[in-house]
Amino acid sequence: MDLDAFRWLLTDDGQALLASATEATAAPGVDELAVQARLRRGASPAHVAAALTQAGLRRRAEAKLGASAARMYFTPDGLEQATRLTVARHRAGRLTAFDTRTFVDLGCGIGGDLVAAAEAGITCVGVDLDPVRVAVAEANLAALGLPGAVSVADATTVDTSVFDVAFADPARRTGAGRTFRVEDWTPPWSFVETLLARDSCVKVAPGIPHALVPRGVEAEWVSDHGEVKEAALWSGRLATVERRATVIGDGGLATLTDEDDPGAAAVGLRAVGAYLYEPDGAVVRAGLVTAVAAGVAGGLVDEHIAYVTSDSSFRTPFARGYRVLEELPYREKQLRAALRERGVGRLTIKKRGVDVVPEQLRKRLALDGDAEATIVMTRVGGDGTALLVEPF
Repeated sequence: MDLDAFRWLLTDDGQALLASATEATAAPGVDELAVQARLRRGASPAHVAAALTQAGLRRRAEAKLGASAARMYFTPDGLEQATRLTVARHRAGRLTAFDTRTFVDLGCGIGGDLVAAAEAGITCVGVDLDPVRVAVAEANLAALGLPGAVSVADATTVDTSVFDVAFADPARRTGAGRTFRVEDWTPPWSFVETLLARDSCVKVAPGIPHALVPRGVEAEWVSDHGEVKEAALWSGRLATVERRATVIGDGGLATLTDEDDPGAAAVGLRAVGAYLYEPDGAVVRAGLVTAVAAGVAGGLVDEHIAYVTSDSSFRTPFARGYRVLEELPYREKQLRAALRERGVGRLTIKKRGVDVVPEQLRKRLALDGDAEATIVMTRVGGDGTALLVEPF
């Protein structure tokens, strides 16, 4: 996005054009070429492009940022990297619990984490190498009526000692696209390690290897309504455990840590009982499946599979529960016959630890009955197993 065009968008004329672009593109299936042609009668192509881009990005941002998105500004890559509002507010809550008064965001992007921290009453400063992102972050704070300062700077040169907490969200993209190599992050992993020597929080990809987490640093995996969104590394006085899984749902927030985990030896392996539990992705990433097993008075169905079984019914925010109705044949031909015999036409396939592509299997089964069913395909004691279940 062009910096001059964005700054013009903040003027009275720019705001009027943005409002027109938003209204003109609100309906699904709108002819965008016709909208462009109409808007260009009163504005330059660059300004029209900036307004239409913002209108589109605001609609996309609603899933991440809720109602606030309608007043905020974005860049395409900045929106992609921005933290979901529920997760950012959880992080801000942790910061306030540790009496954080001042906070520096090293690589603030479009300012999503600045917004959440400022909402929580923390004095915030953000820096970023990209002048456009800095302008967008500054505009977002102003649009939401929040205090905070943002400036163009190299995060690796900032003196963070004057702030209670330093935060970083390294960019995980190169010219070739998304990268999973920490050496390719911006700022690099070497800088992250230096930052983790003080009170700090670093947002990282959920797939970060446990072995990469420095000793004494807490790794927290966060999911929102069943979808793993990120991992965060907490250091200094902010680190209270080694591993944590935090799940956010309609019922609020719940957290599970390694202190709740008795270990695999304590829960052991079990034959499939009356109930099956599918741990949340954050729990699986955090390596806390056995903590869920202990919480439902159960055990593992296989030492390498993240399914838990129990003879008791529990409601837990850390796993989805299923009542086991019966075991079905695992081989495809016999499975098809069993499902057809039960009149199944609509089938949900859950799977872990087996070489099954649910969409492809569902097509090959070619079911046409009136009943609806859910099956779980997994390994139990090393053997392929199909279970007919129902959620509860």
